[in-house]
Amino acid sequence: MQTDAPRPRSAEGATPAMAQWFAAKAQHPDGFVFFRMGDFYELFFEDAHRAAAILGLAVAHRGEHRGEPIPMAGVPVHALDGYLARLIRQGHRVAICEQRETPEQAKARRAPTIRREIVRVVTPGTVTEEALLENGRPSWLLALALVEDELGAAWTDLSTGAFACEALPRAELPALLARLDPAEVLAPEALLDHPALRAMAERLTPAEPARDPAARVAGFFGVASLDGFGSFAPPEIAACAVALDYLRRTQGPEGGEAVAPRLRPPEAQGGRETLRMDAATRRSLEILRSERGDTRNCLFAAVDRTLTAAGCRELAARLAAPLTSLAAISARHDAVQFLLEAPPLRATLRGCLKGAPDMARALARLALDRFAPRDLAALRDGLARAETMEAALAGAAPLPPLLEAARIALRPGGSPRAELARALAAELPARLEDGNLVAPGYDGELDALKRLRDDARGAIAAMQMQLAQDWGVASLKIRHHQQFGFLAEMPAAAGEKLLRSPPAALDGTPRAPVHRQTMANAHRFTCAALAELDRRLAAAGEQAQKREVAVARHLRALCLEAGGAIDTAAAALAEIDVHAGSAEMAAGGAWCRPELTERADFAIRQARHPVVEAALARARGPAFVPNDADLSAGRRLCLLTGPNMAGKSTFLRQNAMLVVLAQSGLFVPAAEARIGLVDRLFSRVGAADDIAGGRSTFMVEMTETAAILNQATARSLVVLDEVGRGTATWDGLAIAWAVLEALHDRIRCRTVFATHFHELTALSGKLPELQVAHMQVREHRGEVVFQHLVAPGAAEKSWGLHVARLGGVPRAVVARAGAVLAALEARAAGLEPLAEELPLFSAATPAPAPAAFPAATPLGPQPDGAWHEVLDALDALDPDALSPREALAELYRLKMLHRRNDGAKSDHKAVAPARGAITSVE
Repeated sequence: MQTDAPRPRSAEGATPAMAQWFAAKAQHPDGFVFFRMGDFYELFFEDAHRAAAILGLAVAHRGEHRGEPIPMAGVPVHALDGYLARLIRQGHRVAICEQRETPEQAKARRAPTIRREIVRVVTPGTVTEEALLENGRPSWLLALALVEDELGAAWTDLSTGAFACEALPRAELPALLARLDPAEVLAPEALLDHPALRAMAERLTPAEPARDPAARVAGFFGVASLDGFGSFAPPEIAACAVALDYLRRTQGPEGGEAVAPRLRPPEAQGGRETLRMDAATRRSLEILRSERGDTRNCLFAAVDRTLTAAGCRELAARLAAPLTSLAAISARHDAVQFLLEAPPLRATLRGCLKGAPDMARALARLALDRFAPRDLAALRDGLARAETMEAALAGAAPLPPLLEAARIALRPGGSPRAELARALAAELPARLEDGNLVAPGYDGELDALKRLRDDARGAIAAMQMQLAQDWGVASLKIRHHQQFGFLAEMPAAAGEKLLRSPPAALDGTPRAPVHRQTMANAHRFTCAALAELDRRLAAAGEQAQKREVAVARHLRALCLEAGGAIDTAAAALAEIDVHAGSAEMAAGGAWCRPELTERADFAIRQARHPVVEAALARARGPAFVPNDADLSAGRRLCLLTGPNMAGKSTFLRQNAMLVVLAQSGLFVPAAEARIGLVDRLFSRVGAADDIAGGRSTFMVEMTETAAILNQATARSLVVLDEVGRGTATWDGLAIAWAVLEALHDRIRCRTVFATHFHELTALSGKLPELQVAHMQVREHRGEVVFQHLVAPGAAEKSWGLHVARLGGVPRAVVARAGAVLAALEARAAGLEPLAEELPLFSAATPAPAPAAFPAATPLGPQPDGAWHEVLDALDALDPDALSPREALAELYRLKMLHRRNDGAKSDHKAVAPARGAITSVE
């Protein structure tokens, strides 16, 4: 949402052309106005300065307005797409103000200037040009609407015609935004302050609610009622109307009839069975983008083996919205399995797919009458490849249901492929107005006009020979002049002679010479025959161009008439591309077909993290170490301990990614996988703050944890890392303890819970379905070796100082930390078994049997009174007989005893180091 719009200026006293600019700018004060003047789009006033800073243009001046020079910057018409792309990617809007007539037409109607008007408004969510789009990424325009406080969402991709809608709770808006990652969001005023929308303000456009939304949506699709498209909630219809109204306003001239985009009827998503993931989970799992925003180190990049732009978009859509229907997922797996077991067929299909054009986007440009010759060629070539693939699949019958349906769609009835093949030339121009679009022999009238146009050289040579003979000037040459047209040029001496004694025999004939121009070395003449030749050749060129445009529009009409069938064929190509790519991945990387069940299973053998494995392969590093995981009945909750850098986060994300891949219909990187369908997936791995939203790292952690506890079900999968580490040690341990119990006892979902709170392992004897595991670490000659293997049982010790040394902490600091740790471990005591004592710190631990206290370490002055009880208890301790945790518990008991007897205020700072050092295995 742009807020730096220039201040409006008055058009009073402006020239006719500048008055047009002022009118256009008044309609679009918040965007750039590209004002067509000849071969350039010009920008004026503040637009010129802003565009110059963004695009690197030079600012000049053109005329004056109210006594001041008018700043001006321009871009060539032929280079428009490149400049538009840079503006649109930064969230700007551009109004294109075109010339709607020629100078001759303006002169004929005695107008002071050429008529200009805005033909479209280019925004981030309405682009269709190839240069402005990412091939493998949809360009969603998301419209939001509120109906009686219920939220409706509709999203459409103008470049492909996709259109969908959903009614959802406001709380799920962040998840929808994370799933779609829209290029532009239309939102009512009541939602502009929503935190999720504020975070993407550069893509936000305020929108007014549509009046009579049902009638407007039905009218757009030319139907009396929406019942034939399905059942829609009022918020869904309201959002669809907002999106369609916006497209009407941006895709046609102001006040005129807009060019109707070609959209498929809206598809209600409310009843679709998809895996729910909130924004935090998507960010944590890096499904379509990494947390840094790049598209290389993410799940999508690791598994993408598609060969077409449409297939790439389809794969991304499947990963963003995995299914929860067992039948639908199994159908996808069947298609992948079939192609995996048929390498020759898979190779044939992928050979056809390689380099296949993007038919869906070409068809969208044709519908908007914004097409180039290559868009017609894209449909010709794409349909030809589809027919070849259909023949290959037909020879491999019987096919799985999805592949059989795709095969039928690949050969649509009424296909314009044959007509396009006959009509289009082998070499096509970049622009329609460049000509040579139509193949010879397709249109007889066009061929005749082209012959006349292309034979101009022969006609001119014949005319030159005729005039040289008639005028008696052997050196005569015919030249073309921009103003005078064709002229006969001769040396000055010959010209003077012709002027003195013109050929009397030619008087009154079409070849009688007429003097036009005298130069220092030559004279130029014309005649009626030469002027007629000039007129005929120019007319032939214009007529040929008009005829070629007429043929192109005829071909466009044929394609739009068969648009539904072409759409279906394009979707079939994309689907086959995804299945074949998944089969290719499985064949080359030891991936398996997951077994999906309705039970709460989760048994994985030799699983690998696809993104990390791909990164290691690119870097030619060591092989990825696979691990098993079993969260099935009786072992639903895994408590994972171990130091940082040992691979806990990798293991957590790895298991969550397997669910995304399996329920998207892809194979998974494992030897075997049996997964019970997951309805909601939660991943809270890593820590980050929300400075813009005023939330600390710990508040973000607690908010995300709360979402899990409030939304997870028994069919969910939860992976959690370091709950409670963002606050004081005892607070954090208490929170982690309670969360772990809630997941086990109340929610009963499958969970991997990684922690550095070793005290939580005490719950293994109390929670029957809790299993304790750790990341294996080995110490060899004083060095730590992370084995990246998950093994049963709790971690034996902490490796925090070793990790600090590996991280580059200076040796002196690490050495000092070692000395402090040794002192703390020598003086602190551990906790009694917490599983036997709940709530956590409800009572003091009774003192052990009396033992001699060594007098080697004096404790300072020993006052009388209440201190004697503390000193007696201290004297009864035997430090050599206590474990570190027992020692820490005794230390806390002594403090509580002192607080009770003395009433003094507890000094928390005095024990903070011990609390942080001893209760953590980090």
